[in-house]
Parts: sequence; structure tokens; C-alpha cells
Amino acid sequence: MAFSKALSQIPSFCWYILFPRCPTIYDVSVDNIPISVLPPPPEANDQCSNADDDQIAINSSYWLMLIMAVEVLSQKRTKLEEFSAFLWKMIAVGEFNRTDKFCRLGIVVDGRTRLINGDENQAKLIEPYFGNVLSIPFGEKKIEELKERPLSWIANEIHELLESAVTKEHFLGLIDWVEAHRPEPCLAKIYCSGASEEEPAVVVSSGQHFPVKKMNFGWGEPCFGSYHFPWGGKSGYVMPMPSPKGNGDWIVYMHLLKGRLELIETNAANVFSPLTCQNIFA
Repeated sequence: MAFSKALSQIPSFCWYILFPRCPTIYDVSVDNIPISVLPPPPEANDQCSNADDDQIAINSSYWLMLIMAVEVLSQKRTKLEEFSAFLWKMIAVGEFNRTDKFCRLGIVVDGRTRLINGDENQAKLIEPYFGNVLSIPFGEKKIEELKERPLSWIANEIHELLESAVTKEHFLGLIDWVEAHRPEPCLAKIYCSGASEEEPAVVVSSGQHFPVKKMNFGWGEPCFGSYHFPWGGKSGYVMPMPSPKGNGDWIVYMHLLKGRLELIETNAANVFSPLTCQNIFA
């Protein structure tokens, strides 16, 4: 539109491609929860008065030299799995005197390619579909266990929890679950599964396919692309995106409690570099 060019792909609003099955069938592993079962959120004033600075969620962006994180592991897992393992361990390491508590990690999974599953006709329908088709499977481990176990073990655990959510059947079940609870809104379970100061939870998404270099609106290619996730929950949100330099580095957006961000910066300073003009333009 900025260049007055024809649209490369017309968006589709055909919701029927995500119609449920009849009868609906879904597994208990579908990690969603109806809004009505959640306790009412605390008043905003109460949150501010009861929280010290370390317990306030803030946003920050980092430059991540990916090779530093990848070299720690055995190269047998995806970069996102390895990164998530490193992050999960770093958050656990920063939890002092809470070793008996749990730390939860969720990974956002895109269902488009899973629903296509090699079907060319289905691909033509779902590729231009306007909207997200996502699932957020998550795992929980004792903080003490995450501290003691090697990164390779944590990466394997992440790989295992993802295996159940990267299938066509999982997403068909998710569609059926939504239908069975319609019209009530729902929320991914990790966002309301005990996330607190004592039991941290974080969701890792992936902006790896976002075409930062192609977002030229007429005034040149961008040198930086990031994300913003404003919400009042205690669960963290992390979005790694490719560096516009195209050299394999990542820009990582984090929405975490201030105290946890500071601990990550301290304990993993060799991996996470706070984003500055110097490392963007270097």
C-alpha cells in the first residue's frame, strides 16, 4: 500500500477452514482454560501499592549473539529449543531460597503448517487466512532441578513437551475444545497457572519468520525490528527475532519482572547484550 503496488496476497476471512469436527474430540493435553474459572484480577492500585520495584514487569530488548548460546549444547536440538533451555535455567538460577517451587515455560507453536500436513488444497486455503492459529504447550519443573540439571537435559525436556503439540491432531483437538466452550473466551493455561513472584512462568514465542528486512515503507530498509507485549499478568513473554543484519544474531524482546531481568543481565552478560545504537549499527 505504501508503494501503491498490488497486494501480493489477498487476506482470507473464511473461518470455515477452522470448523470443528462432529462430534468434537479433544485431549486433556489442550492447555486452555475458560475465563470464568479464573479469580478476578487484583485492582491496579493494589498491585502498585503491594509490589516493590523488582516485582514490576518491564520491557527490555537485547542483542543476542546466538552462537554463544548454541555452543553450550550438543547441536541436536533446534536453536529455539536451545535458547529456551538457556533462558529457563537462567530464570531458575535467579530464584533464591525457592528451590521447592516450580518454574514454568511455554513455547508458542504455529498450527498453520501442522494443519496443512502436506495437503496442497488445504495449504491454498490456510496460507492467506487472516488470524493466528496458535497453541502454547508448557512444562513445569522444580527450580532446584533446573538449577542442577545440564542444559542438554533441559533442551530435551522442551523438545518432549513440544512433540505433543506439533501434530495436526493436536490442532484439530484445539479447534474442537474452543467449539465445546463457545462462546466463552479462553486463555492459554500457562498465563494463569500459578505464575507469581514465587513461581515464575514465561512464554517464548518466535518472530523468526517475520520479514524485518522487507518492511520497507518507502524510506529505506529498517535497521531494527522488535515487539511489544503490554499486559498486567505475572507470566513473562519473550520474543526472539532475527537481526536485520542477517548474520544469525537475534534481537530478543523480553517482558519480565524487573528483578528477573536484572539477574539475567548479571548471570548471562556474555549472551544477552542490552540493545544500543552501537550494536545495531556496528
